Amino acid sequence: MPATYEPGRGASAHHAAENVRWLADLVADSADPPTDLVAGRFVDAFLARHDHDVAGLLREWRRGGPFEVVGVSAALHKGWATLEQEDGQRRVLALTVDTTGKIRRVVVEDDSDERSHRGFADIDAALDAVAPVESTAFVARRGSEGWVPLYTREAQRPMPGGSVFKVFVLLALVWAVEDGTARWSDELVTGVETRSLPTGEMQDLPDGTRASVAQVAYNMYARSDNTASDLLIRYLGRPAVETAVARAGHARPELLRPFVTTRELFDIGWGHSGPSADPDTLDVWAAGSEAARRALLDAHEHPIDVAVGDLTRTAHPQGLDWWMSAADVAAALGLLWDAGSRATDGPLAEILRANPGLDIDRGAWPRSTFKGGSSPGAVMFAWLVESPDGEQFAVVLQQRCAVVGVLRDGLPLRRLGDAILHGLLS
Repeated sequence: MPATYEPGRGASAHHAAENVRWLADLVADSADPPTDLVAGRFVDAFLARHDHDVAGLLREWRRGGPFEVVGVSAALHKGWATLEQEDGQRRVLALTVDTTGKIRRVVVEDDSDERSHRGFADIDAALDAVAPVESTAFVARRGSEGWVPLYTREAQRPMPGGSVFKVFVLLALVWAVEDGTARWSDELVTGVETRSLPTGEMQDLPDGTRASVAQVAYNMYARSDNTASDLLIRYLGRPAVETAVARAGHARPELLRPFVTTRELFDIGWGHSGPSADPDTLDVWAAGSEAARRALLDAHEHPIDVAVGDLTRTAHPQGLDWWMSAADVAAALGLLWDAGSRATDGPLAEILRANPGLDIDRGAWPRSTFKGGSSPGAVMFAWLVESPDGEQFAVVLQQRCAVVGVLRDGLPLRRLGDAILHGLLS
């Protein structure tokens, strides 16, 4: 009998807050706790990635200490803590948990204090703070005929968006539900053909596990689960997603044709490290026409043979990613928001609002949606927020770099988004 996937949706919000407080206090403390006590807080894959050297990790995180914990916040499956050194310098600890409540990712880096950049005139300086990085941005208020820009920085320029592509997959699903060709209650089944790499947890489920379309969509959008997105693309069909990209108003929809799954992206970009992949695959993609790229995807139906540790270089300079501009994403988020307002009796509103991306000020923004994305050398964050009187704003930020590791998980860019949202209040 196939298993049914039934995760606890609320577990992460509680555990992110509890774990970030625990880890921040541990980093601020000078004593070394028993290794087995600490190891029990992390998923096995995290420990394996760091050779089970918990003591070594703790020494690295304590670099620059001693610290005082001066701030902790959490949102869904992510948590942040601010650590202050004796000389007043600060570091930020950011972590991600899975739905079991265990930690699967930790980043500790210098605090860039982006919240001090509250005026639009300061955004350029914040975006230029790290070189060599290319940045675009779009901040706008929604008017009767669309988004009215408040600040733009090459907002029409396509950039690699990483998991923000899931906005278009969700739109394709929403429109399919509205026209009766898909149902939230339909069941999808996991298998090797859709198993991808994290982020997410559905890649760890046994083959044959069943999950509703609504649950898979929740995981894809709120938890940015890659295997969930590939399940939905397979369910809807690649042509339906490509049609949704154009319908959403993407200025250059041909950049997303063919619309790759995450498994295909990893396989083409980094699969040369595996035993069955062609080392020239990425070059073929870079030089190929749309037809040649579709033929390449047809030839890559084998199970994924890439590990997270293989992602040591960028692939977007060769054209491999999901390309979109900040303005494209704002338009798509507006359409999703409108669909969620129409569908008050379904799961869409919950899916859209589950992950605010930040410890957001609910007095100022009682309703919001967020989608973030990253791939090696690229990061993108996008918010749509609504004030108590119904006024809506979009904040979309993108950065890319040809070198892996410069942007890390984009924490400074996320904090700049926080600063901009606060600045909209003044």
